[in-house]
Amino acid sequence: MARASTPQGSLRQRGVASKQTLSESTFAPEVELDKLSKAAASSRQNVQRGEIEHKIALTLVTILGFVTRFWGISHPDEVVFDEVHFGKFASYYLQRTYFFDVHPPFAKLLFAFVGWLVGYDGHFHFENIGDSYVANKVPYVAFRALPAVLGALTVSVTYLIMWESGYSLPACLVATGLILLDNAHIGQTRLILLDATLVLAMACSLLFYIKFYKLRHEAFSRKWWKWLILTGFALSCDISTKYVGLFAFVTIGSAVIIDLWDLLDIKRRNGAISLQLFGKHFAARAIGLIVLPFLFYLFWFQVHFAVLTRSGPGDDFMTPEFQETLSDNVMLANAVDIHYYDYITIRHKETKAYLHSHPDTYPLRYDDGRISSQGQQITGYPHNDTNNYWQVLPSDNVHNTERIVRNFDLVRLRHIVTDKILLSHDVASPYFPTNQEFTAVTSEEAFGERQNDTLFEIRVETAKVGAEFKTVASHFKLVHFPSKVAMWTHTTPLPEWGYKQQEINGNKQVTVSSNMWIAEDIPSLPQDDARRQKEQRQVKSLPFLRKWFELQRSMFYHNNKLTSSHPYSSQPYHWPFLLRGVSFWTQNDTRQQIYFVGNPIGWWITSSLLAVFAGIIAADQISLRRNIDALDHRTRSRLYNSTGFFWLAWATHYFPFYLMGRQLFLHHYLPAHLASCLVTGALVEFIFNSDAVEEESSKSGNRSSPKRHVTARERFAGKSMLGAWIACGVILSAAAACWYFFLPLTYGYPGLSVEEVVRRKWLGYDLHFAK
Repeated sequence: MARASTPQGSLRQRGVASKQTLSESTFAPEVELDKLSKAAASSRQNVQRGEIEHKIALTLVTILGFVTRFWGISHPDEVVFDEVHFGKFASYYLQRTYFFDVHPPFAKLLFAFVGWLVGYDGHFHFENIGDSYVANKVPYVAFRALPAVLGALTVSVTYLIMWESGYSLPACLVATGLILLDNAHIGQTRLILLDATLVLAMACSLLFYIKFYKLRHEAFSRKWWKWLILTGFALSCDISTKYVGLFAFVTIGSAVIIDLWDLLDIKRRNGAISLQLFGKHFAARAIGLIVLPFLFYLFWFQVHFAVLTRSGPGDDFMTPEFQETLSDNVMLANAVDIHYYDYITIRHKETKAYLHSHPDTYPLRYDDGRISSQGQQITGYPHNDTNNYWQVLPSDNVHNTERIVRNFDLVRLRHIVTDKILLSHDVASPYFPTNQEFTAVTSEEAFGERQNDTLFEIRVETAKVGAEFKTVASHFKLVHFPSKVAMWTHTTPLPEWGYKQQEINGNKQVTVSSNMWIAEDIPSLPQDDARRQKEQRQVKSLPFLRKWFELQRSMFYHNNKLTSSHPYSSQPYHWPFLLRGVSFWTQNDTRQQIYFVGNPIGWWITSSLLAVFAGIIAADQISLRRNIDALDHRTRSRLYNSTGFFWLAWATHYFPFYLMGRQLFLHHYLPAHLASCLVTGALVEFIFNSDAVEEESSKSGNRSSPKRHVTARERFAGKSMLGAWIACGVILSAAAACWYFFLPLTYGYPGLSVEEVVRRKWLGYDLHFAK
């Protein structure tokens, strides 16, 4: 019975089961659709909830950015550090007075625009650190508000970079919080300085390029073009503020090259494109990231020239032709034709030293044992006296005082006081064994056996052959005719035997601009002479590109000459570890000071994680070589493409400084520091990334138990997010504590006691009032 009943029961059960299966299969599509609909709705809710959380966080950090940048911005009410330069330039713009600076004009024009908006007339010239703004009625808070706004917006843009890159809320807050709570970024954006504009433009170029890259599957759409052009505009603003903005071009350019290389691949995942389409991609990027930025860059110089129409302190840096485009140019109005047998004074264009001589001779031996000619000393002298008078003699010895000296004429120069003729010969100069000595010989020698050695050629800059040689207006090189060396001087003083005056020698590098001299005046010409009577000159014009090229050449030259030592300069290897800062301002009575230094905890964390990222990449590459794949595709893609892009931005904004010979300061690291904060936020996401854990869970979980599998994933994801929030809290808490500790040095108040100052003397921080 039992056996009989069993199969009967089994058959009935199988029949019922068959009906149930049929029923389930009939309604399966509706059930599955219902599940998918619920899943999609849940996904949309999660996305919406995530967007709301991001928007709230963005609003919060933006508000805090404005608070930290504007808090106490009116203190101190005195000129601070490099405000002496950039405040002065704004005043010059407002007075339309020509000035010279090694930086492009964009950020300075913004300051001038702010001054114009508030009705400031530019009467104050920011001459000295410590000059009172209040006493001189300067709207300095309005000026400082501009970089403060830009600095606060940099906080917002940093968050948007992380958000657009797809990072979680904790990762976004870590990267943004390290900028928000950084004392260096705050300090630099509360003063009339250029770096707030530079850093914001650099950050915007990263953000806009990310938004452009995300539209790579909608190539040539309106949005695609918009973000491409905006990327180019941000890059242009960057390099139009300082020339180190070129590093952002290197960052974006490197990413573009990688992207184009991928497009060229015929085996690319999304399908090959034709060479014709590739050409369009290349041309679009060239237009958007090279051509248009260059046009924007030229535009700011056009505005610069259009505003600065009056003669000013920058005239000396420009050629006479350029100076003739400026109204009220006193020097050009006083230019006089030089005739043979005139007495003239000759002054070096850069060092302002006069060509000088006296009866004393060079010593028999120099300190290094070399033997000199023992001839009469020719030196550079800072003051004008009769020992600076030289008579211009023609090479043909024809005595005609009405004859004008012209460009490329061969002349001799007679020193009036000693009645000696200027000479150069193949004898090493006191300081430069490779340069020729300049001396003077008697007339008998000069017109006898040494007549060739006393011949010099007048070469007037940018003038045609035969052009008139004039005082003030003619910038010229005096080239020794037989040996083709140019008369040159430098600021290193001669020893006591030369009365610590400047050495004059013959420079074999004739083309360098430091060989330039100016015939300043004709002392032998009476003030009422007809040659000094000039009609009022008409302002001339020059083509824009000619003026631009001349200014560019002068800017690059003088920028490269900023090599002198500075007590607060630093080297690139100091910056990531924040080894020293810069003293901006002090007030002895209140013991207050502004010391430019970053947030040490924040900088050390970011620098450490830069090294960690390099180690992760190295470890991953080694693992792959051994056929060990420790990362899922999505995680590796984000690590290399996104975090790698941030690390590239840091490297391209940091390592080039090692190639520079000019003065460097801590503020040069600020763009690189922003990129290092992005790397830090991205690595928080990587270290506590739930994607790899979820993937591993899905691989090892029981596929016949989907309910248990989902629970495991949620558990792993929850732990991962909790870890990210803990890391975020720890990092930002440490950064906030350090930020608060150094606030008196950032905001300049309150004054600190000796003990309080000593407690803040970390590493090489050379603070005032420490004793």
